[in-house]
Amino acid sequence: MGKKVTVVGAGFYGSTTAQRLAEYDIFETVVLTDIIEGKPAGLALDMNQSRPIEGFETKIVGATTGPNGEGYEAIEGSDVVVITAGLPRKPGMSRMDLLEVNAKIVRQVAENVAKYAPNAVVIVVSNPVDEMTALAQIATQFPKNRVFGQAGVLDTARFTNSIAETLNVPVGSVKALTLGSHGDTMVPVPSRCTVDGKPLADLLPAEKIEELVVRTRNGGAEVVALLKTGSAYYAPSAAAARMAKAVVEDSGVVMPVCAWVDGEYGISGVYLGVEAEIGATGIKKIVEEKLTDTEIAGLKEAAEAVRAKQADVADL
Repeated sequence: MGKKVTVVGAGFYGSTTAQRLAEYDIFETVVLTDIIEGKPAGLALDMNQSRPIEGFETKIVGATTGPNGEGYEAIEGSDVVVITAGLPRKPGMSRMDLLEVNAKIVRQVAENVAKYAPNAVVIVVSNPVDEMTALAQIATQFPKNRVFGQAGVLDTARFTNSIAETLNVPVGSVKALTLGSHGDTMVPVPSRCTVDGKPLADLLPAEKIEELVVRTRNGGAEVVALLKTGSAYYAPSAAAARMAKAVVEDSGVVMPVCAWVDGEYGISGVYLGVEAEIGATGIKKIVEEKLTDTEIAGLKEAAEAVRAKQADVADL
């Protein structure tokens, strides 16, 4: 049987993720769903017509879903489900402003995923992502390793790009990392950042690194403010698609993701941005690397901030 991946939500983020997944040509089917009648089918038709040009065979299927779970049978048997459904940010909004409205949407999606794709690995990207990941796990009742969120791959890419632009070097020569939450308690990890193997601290003064850290933390808001309508989707969709690819290929690649932490770094019982090995079962294991005392303190602070909010989502 060929592999099947579903992307829930056919906005810019979801449709671009579906396109990237299809162009990898490693799936038999990519399913794109949305509540707007006809939109996913139209996008799927358009993408399918690009297959002869781009040279991939993956078939894209569009399905409209209803408020009572109508249409979800299209996702049946999916190996991976990427949840992008929910409202994007508008200028001046924080990710947390979306909590209540997106919680209702994500819960309903997650319940249908549990019903129609009970063996899927779920990747959550709806904001605020740390809380929505916790909610998706509660709503699906899947084992915690099979539900994780996308943030670290994106935030790390933003950090990497800023470093490369500041130093005018190729992005490929920069190794960077961000952990913690996707938001105010994001923890960029300068101790793990190198350029051509040289520590970032040897190449930039501390205050310049701090500037890049702040820019990374506000990376999404910067895009939102420029676009004025909607939020980022090219870099976020690239991150989500890479994570789905790692699951389907059972690659064991290590990525920073929002995963359930149970004892690592002295932190327990919370979904948090950490490095993890990704494979067919979702999170194969959390990878605990050496961090500075300041970085660990930042991670613990992020855990407590997220923990308080994750406790609230159970009732939403």
